[in-house]
Amino acid sequence: MELELIGWRACFRDAISAHALQGNIPGRVVAQDRGVQRLVTQRGEIAASVAAGLRRNAMDRTALPAVGDWVAVQPAGDGWSIVAVLPRETAFVRKAAGNRAEPQVVAANVDTVFLVTGLDGDFNIRRIERYVAVARASGARPVIVLNKADVCDDLEGVVASVRSRSGGAETVAMSAREDDPVALLAPWLVAGETVALIGSSGVGKSTIANRLLGSEALKTGAVREHDQRGMHTTTRRELVVLPGGALLIDTPGMRELSVWSDEESIRAAFDDVTEVASGCRFNDCRHEGEPGCAVVDAIAEGRMDADRFANFRALEKEAAFLETRRDANAQLAQKRKWKAIHKAMRNVDKRK
Repeated sequence: MELELIGWRACFRDAISAHALQGNIPGRVVAQDRGVQRLVTQRGEIAASVAAGLRRNAMDRTALPAVGDWVAVQPAGDGWSIVAVLPRETAFVRKAAGNRAEPQVVAANVDTVFLVTGLDGDFNIRRIERYVAVARASGARPVIVLNKADVCDDLEGVVASVRSRSGGAETVAMSAREDDPVALLAPWLVAGETVALIGSSGVGKSTIANRLLGSEALKTGAVREHDQRGMHTTTRRELVVLPGGALLIDTPGMRELSVWSDEESIRAAFDDVTEVASGCRFNDCRHEGEPGCAVVDAIAEGRMDADRFANFRALEKEAAFLETRRDANAQLAQKRKWKAIHKAMRNVDKRK
């Protein structure tokens, strides 16, 4: 198969060159299933496992293959082994679900992220802002897809509000069952480029994916009446080629999207807020009533949405707390590493 058809680019060709000298070949991860990686290579589709050395040397889960990754593989017995993950162009990373401060790569090497939300009872504009912040931190282009437009009484007003609260992100409203998603999303469905559908359960990602594919390849389900939430009809991430040549990654619905970004990335995602804040009289202004606070003035004059600013502060604090947790985990890991080294050295001395 011609790798260009599944997103192969010059940057990956340069990255594989050193590995090719060792007889490795490139492949793209298109699915993961119980530890088995499904790859597409020039030799066709293959199944591969992650080499023990790659797994052992990984500092965290982001160093391991994710759907969308380009990897270097080599023959291993009767199968194949992934020995390296090539540098990513983009990576949609969130904090893994649960209490542990660990990152999780949701999708890699994505050009455009379709952030899907329903305009039913589960609509939450703060969640949209959170998704946009994570998408922009990933390096991918965020496009907000407002699905179930047929149940919205003030579609024009909602679209305007979403665009304002998302820092002007591209926004498309549709009813995936009644409209034509292929036509509405055509500007971003470019042959050889990768798009990903991201969103919580029940927002209609699988329905949109099926319409883009032109078949009922993915299972869909109804939402619960009492809270408009859906079940996880998509159970794994998978990369597929659309009829027009674009590449689609569908992802399971996410109940939780905790940021895995630093404060600088959050500020970049809320550049409209930070631009206003740069006009404050004091560099360390907390925007809590200090004299000459440009943010307070902008909110009072209606030039800035108070809820958007509140969400920015919440995400900024979340990122700062997470950075503290990451530092603590790194220090603990380093302590364990040296403890193991010293223990091994003592055992060597005892054997002399």
